[in-house]
Amino acid sequence: MRRIIIDTDCGSDDAVAIMMALKSENVIVEAITTIGGNVPLPLATRNALMTMEVSNGQMPPLYMGTEKPLFKELVTAVNVHGNDGMGDMDLIHPATQPQKEHAVDAILKLVETYPHEIEIVTIGPATNIALAIMKKPTVMKKVKHIYSMGTAGFGPGNCTPVSEFNVYVDAEAYHVMINAGIPVTIIGFDVCLGDAALTRKELDILLNSSVKAAEFAVNCNCKLIDYNLTANGKYFLDLPDAVAMAAFLWPEVVIEKKKCYAHVCLEHSDTYGQVILNDGRKLAIQEGFLGKTPNVEVCTKFDNQKMKKYMMDLLMKK
Repeated sequence: MRRIIIDTDCGSDDAVAIMMALKSENVIVEAITTIGGNVPLPLATRNALMTMEVSNGQMPPLYMGTEKPLFKELVTAVNVHGNDGMGDMDLIHPATQPQKEHAVDAILKLVETYPHEIEIVTIGPATNIALAIMKKPTVMKKVKHIYSMGTAGFGPGNCTPVSEFNVYVDAEAYHVMINAGIPVTIIGFDVCLGDAALTRKELDILLNSSVKAAEFAVNCNCKLIDYNLTANGKYFLDLPDAVAMAAFLWPEVVIEKKKCYAHVCLEHSDTYGQVILNDGRKLAIQEGFLGKTPNVEVCTKFDNQKMKKYMMDLLMKK
C-alpha cells in the first residue's frame, strides 16, 4: 500500500484533490499539511479540515505549516477562489482541529518512520517541503517521490505570462525542492486545461449525484467557474491539483512524460517564478542538456477521458 503526505494551500481545486486521495482504497494518507498560498494559512487549514469531514473517507492527522514564503510576503489567489478560498458559499464549518506539531516536523518524522516509502503530493507552494529539506536534507532524501502541481509546463503561466501560481508564491522554495536529489514528477498547468477540465454536463452529474463529497466539489468551485467565464468566456472547471493527484493515483492515465532539466528563475521581476524546462531537444543554437543532468520528469499528455471518469467515480463513491 502506498503512503502519501498531501501538502496543500487548500483552495477549491485542492479540495477535490484531497477528496480523491481520502476516498481512495489504494493509498494510505499519512498526513495532510497546510501552507499559505491560495488563502492565508488559517483559512487553508480550515478548508482542509472541512474537506476531510465532507469526504467520507480516511481521516488522517492535519498539521499546520508555514504562513509565508521563505523570503517575501504571501501572495494569495482569493480573486480566483473566493475570499475564503472555497467559493464564499458559507461551506466551511469544521468540527475538528489541527494537530499541535508543526507540519515540517511531522513530514520529517513520517519520512524517518517510513524511509523510502513516503510519497508527497504537493499542491501548493513548496515552502514546507523546502524547509524540511533545509532542516534535515539527509532525511528528506529518503522521500520516495514528489508529485508537484507546479510550473506552467510547456505553456503560458496562469499567474504572470510566464509563471504558474504555486511556483510564483515561493520560487526559492521550488528551487530547493527540485534540486534536493528527490525524484520529482511535475504536472504543469498546461496539461490541466482543455479536455482535462470538467464540462457543464460533467459538473451537473456531480451536483445531482446526491453524494455530499461530489456536491461539495462543485459548490466550493463556483467562484473558479465564474472566473473562467470572465477570463475565458467559457463555462468549465479546470482542476490542476486534481490532475496532479490523478497522476499519483492512476499512473496509467499519464501517457507521455519527459525527463527535463528545470531551472527556476529567481532574479528578474518579469520572469520571477518561471520554470524553464529543457527536454534535451535539438534547437537552432543548442541541443541536449548542455551538461546538466535532468532533475525532474514532466507529464506532457494525459488520457483525459479516463482520468475524468476515474475522478468522477471516486467523488461519487458513497
